[in-house]
Amino acid sequence: MQQTNQRVLTMDHGYNFRELGGYQSRDGQTVKWQRVIRTGTLAYLSDHDQQSLINYGVKFDVDFRSDVEVAQAPDQIPNNILYRHLPVFADDETDASKSREELNAELKTRQKNGFDHMVEAYEDLIVEPQSHTAYQNFFATLLNNTDEKSTVLFHCTSGKDRTGMGAAFLLSALGVPQKTIKQDYLLTNEILSPLVQKRLTKAKNDGMTETNLETIKALMSVSSGYFDAAMATIAKNYGSMSQFLNQALQLSNEDINDLKKLYLTH
Repeated sequence: MQQTNQRVLTMDHGYNFRELGGYQSRDGQTVKWQRVIRTGTLAYLSDHDQQSLINYGVKFDVDFRSDVEVAQAPDQIPNNILYRHLPVFADDETDASKSREELNAELKTRQKNGFDHMVEAYEDLIVEPQSHTAYQNFFATLLNNTDEKSTVLFHCTSGKDRTGMGAAFLLSALGVPQKTIKQDYLLTNEILSPLVQKRLTKAKNDGMTETNLETIKALMSVSSGYFDAAMATIAKNYGSMSQFLNQALQLSNEDINDLKKLYLTH
């Protein structure tokens, strides 16, 4: 993991590690580099990877996974990084943590296709009280990160859904345009493409039907449809993103101003 103005960060045993630095806000400011990174699982990090986190300045590790996911694959992080477990869902509604065998078995009995299932998960993420609490505490961590040389890392299993929405909420609070936020969200597909293809090839070899292959792809990817469903749910229930941040995530105008001071260049 290099200390450069690089969007995608490479790890030996981790994936979907990305900087949120460099994005432009509507008023012409820029999100600072090396202050916030979004990632997939930290369960398999090597000693070298863990040292990379220290070198990068990571001081907080926010884990959005469910209790079961954490028990099955705990984060491998250095002791001096402050760990915060903030489960967005009681169970992993995104199915990102299911093994190939578990998913294959479930697909044989599932009524809903993968796309509809994911849209429902995103809608839940916007309206469920547990999700609100998790993201409120995520923002509390961000507001607590007052040392300019400290980085907040946040993640789930694939680093795409719960993490993707966490990034969307933060970038929205910082005044980054929605078009840019959506591009950051969809960047996951480019990064995870080799993993997805590998999984689909295996599933095909296992004799999975075309419908089930589509579902696996839907569960392992992100989609404009998921993002748009979340935004539509926000509009329907709260009126706007700023109202959602204020009402559901309890961010005051003062909090928003503090976030901008901490994470934007002036």
